[in-house]
Amino acid sequence: MASSYTVIARKWRPQTFDDVVGQDHVVQTLRNAIRSHRIAQAYLFVGPRGTGKTTLARIFAKALNCVNGPTETPCGICDACKEIAAGNSLDVMEIDGASNNKVEDVHAIRENIYYAPSRGKYRICYIDEVHMLSAAAFNALLKTLEEPPEHAKFIFATTEAEKILPTIISRCQRFDLRRISVPLIAERLKMIAKDEKIKISDDALLAVARGADGGMRDAQSALDQLIAFTGNKIDESDVLNVFGLVARSTLENLAGAILQGDIASVLKSVDELDKNGKDLRRLTFELIEHFRNLLVFIHVKNGAGIDLTDAQRATLEAQSTIAKPANVLHVTEILIELDNRLKTALSRRTLLETALVRAARGSTATPLEDILKQINVLKNEQGRATASSPSRTNEKRLGEDAVAPPTPSTPIVAEPPIDRNAILSKPSVKNALDILGGQITDIQ
Repeated sequence: MASSYTVIARKWRPQTFDDVVGQDHVVQTLRNAIRSHRIAQAYLFVGPRGTGKTTLARIFAKALNCVNGPTETPCGICDACKEIAAGNSLDVMEIDGASNNKVEDVHAIRENIYYAPSRGKYRICYIDEVHMLSAAAFNALLKTLEEPPEHAKFIFATTEAEKILPTIISRCQRFDLRRISVPLIAERLKMIAKDEKIKISDDALLAVARGADGGMRDAQSALDQLIAFTGNKIDESDVLNVFGLVARSTLENLAGAILQGDIASVLKSVDELDKNGKDLRRLTFELIEHFRNLLVFIHVKNGAGIDLTDAQRATLEAQSTIAKPANVLHVTEILIELDNRLKTALSRRTLLETALVRAARGSTATPLEDILKQINVLKNEQGRATASSPSRTNEKRLGEDAVAPPTPSTPIVAEPPIDRNAILSKPSVKNALDILGGQITDIQ
């Protein structure tokens, strides 16, 4: 009889705090709480899918109910630890909030939570996707959550914290889990592949990590699918073909063409990607991420704080020398607008092409702020030239004061009054009056 297969995401689920990747701020707080015996009555884990909410809840439950607990390092071999890891512990209730969201379900939870623990020190209730509970169910939970029995602890997890009643959140210690960075995901996948005796290139690892969008579970599931598709050797092309992703070099070349205003190359790239069945919306998202990183790289020395591989950093450094910050910001704004419109677009390719043409044209245009600076420079130069010309200065003064200033060498002589009749009698003036139809009737 063949042995049952355990998928990578379950087989490599972290079992201790040391195994958790990318959530150091949560791990450190929970460890300190155990060490200082300051364990709260309720915890709320908030974060995107696949970032470790359920994993942290189980590790924390093991830390509390281990035979050596509460401890920062649960043994993993006692009956309590094994039962919690397997999800069948009598002292730890794991409930799906999506399918158990009625008032009657909460009443059952309240009845169970008051029973004394059978094996461990605490009775723990873990509700996943807690935002799915109805308002009535939340209200039924409030009193128990505020004054639970000494042996009861609540752990909630959600991807949409804004849907949870504020009165519930105020009774919990909230932890926001972050999306896991691409380098950390790639590093963990490399370790898993080595242990599973899978040969996978660095570019393939990077492609899987990019496609996971910050979720370790998604990355591990993708690796499982690739092994089933290709066997024990995985290249970047395999990842791109299976998941419709764009090669890193292709993405960077497309970004470079946009920065150089090479519209022909931009349209050619889009045509090739569309013919190869690539996800155009995913391409837009990755372009946004690339130009965002480029913008940060331009303004922050050496791109500090950006999670990048050495190859990505080298590309951004080269592109930052030809890119103007204002233009990069303009391109990023065009791509963000494009991403919002692609959700309902009938022809994604046409929308993508027109947006990228706008981006390419805008990336080589002179920014408005530079034009204004040049205008101000010209105005200042003109002002200095006017100030240095005596005749122009005197003309200006005559225009303002109507009388030229006296000089020591020229006596002041009163100007004779204007003879109106003499002026009107001049032939040139008469001709002008005739042309205008006699509309000029007075001369000041």
